[in-house]
Amino acid sequence: MIRIGILGDIGSGKSYVANNFGYPVFNADYEVSKIYNEEKKVFYKLKKKLPSYILSFPINKTEITQAILSNNSNFKKIIKIVHEEIRKKMILFLKKHRNKKIVILDIPLLLENKINNKKDILIFVDSSKKDIKKRLKKRSNFNKKLLDKFKKIQFTPKYKKNKAQFIIKNKFTKKSVNMPIKKILREIL
Repeated sequence: MIRIGILGDIGSGKSYVANNFGYPVFNADYEVSKIYNEEKKVFYKLKKKLPSYILSFPINKTEITQAILSNNSNFKKIIKIVHEEIRKKMILFLKKHRNKKIVILDIPLLLENKINNKKDILIFVDSSKKDIKKRLKKRSNFNKKLLDKFKKIQFTPKYKKNKAQFIIKNKFTKKSVNMPIKKILREIL
């Protein structure tokens, strides 16, 4: 099985690129949403660590945001609990798709949390700062302070770009993404 890790800045279109490969995608952001909505044991762990913020199940993202913005130690507690679950879900995903030729890992903190393997093929999604800003502002949950907190725990786009074997210049059109994807697949298969 070939594992492809998708790297890029927040809002660069990593999920869009991942979904255009046509292979199974492990989307960590989607899994986090599912955890908040379905995993009672995560709720209890978070409630125990952050009793004045985490009040009800399913976990309300506003409560998470308030906990993160109030101080950095809350952010670290949330990351520790949630990322432990994400790792477990990724392992299950990999077992389920072990017979697939390729799987795509769309995990924002892939390098930061050392989730990648040495053999993984890393692809950096490169987008203009202007396009990223425009896309982020369209998100219903856009919060500049929260975005800045997440950026602080991530490696720089330059670092990620240097770690990648391939770069896809995402102009947020099918053509700008699909042509490089076909080329990459031809090269790795």
